[in-house]
Amino acid sequence: MSQAPLLTGVLAPVITPFKPDLSPDVERYVRHCKWLLANGCSGLAIFGTNSEANSLSLDERKMLLEALLEAGVPASKLMPGTGCCSLTDSVALTRFAVERGVAGALMLPPFFYKGVSDEGLYRNFAEIAQRVGDARLKIYLYHIPPMTAVPFSLGLVERLLKDYAGTVVGMKDSGGDWKNMEAMLKAFPGFQFFPGSEEFLLAGMRLGAVGTITATANIGPAAIDELFRNWQDPKADAMQEAITDFRRAITKFPQIPALKHTTALYTGHAQWAVTRPPLVQLGEDQGKALAAELQKRGFDMPGIRG
Repeated sequence: MSQAPLLTGVLAPVITPFKPDLSPDVERYVRHCKWLLANGCSGLAIFGTNSEANSLSLDERKMLLEALLEAGVPASKLMPGTGCCSLTDSVALTRFAVERGVAGALMLPPFFYKGVSDEGLYRNFAEIAQRVGDARLKIYLYHIPPMTAVPFSLGLVERLLKDYAGTVVGMKDSGGDWKNMEAMLKAFPGFQFFPGSEEFLLAGMRLGAVGTITATANIGPAAIDELFRNWQDPKADAMQEAITDFRRAITKFPQIPALKHTTALYTGHAQWAVTRPPLVQLGEDQGKALAAELQKRGFDMPGIRG
């Protein structure tokens, strides 16, 4: 199987719908993924933070990946999250994904132990690359210290790029620190760099970013994609202001429950709002306040209902 081309553009870390027994709702999941690809997403970063991936078992993640492929979603559009706390789990899930021809693997650091050295992190990714042992493997480092408390330093990235050139190819930076993003972009020209929020899309593109992997692409991908495709347009700054305003309206609320609540509202299926513990869905007052923010902006999800 040939290697999928490197992804660029707007990717959604796809939210995961659950049935009343809290098992993944495969039918709704596939439908949502197809809607995203038809409405502005260039690819899907399945099993990301907003997917509640760390509340899913390896078997559940494998099952959902297989379901997408069986439903005709191209492997070349997929960048599954495969980084786990366990080295052997990371290897198993990454190998499973690579064998199915995905475009890349988005990898968290092993995040349970804090204060670990760059040497320890290097050894983790070196072991994964060597044990998977497949030239098709493309690793995207997932920098999200607000959640993991385990950052990727410039020195670590430089070493990985040198020793695993062609395997370690990019990063999603969800740290929220523009100075860190700027430093990464300037230090590593040609790095497949994705800001983890559309708030940084325009600034990132101007320094060589290749798109964004962002939570709000789950509900409003078209406007983000419009900026991605027109970032050199004279109206780009105004487009950036609009999508930043929308992002900040959503993040007034707990992010994952807000995305799922919005999807429930616009699909007409209340079950979409359900999260797996320890997350809880929005309360009634929060839901009304979120709906008001959406209505105020004339928000819609065309074609999502049904």
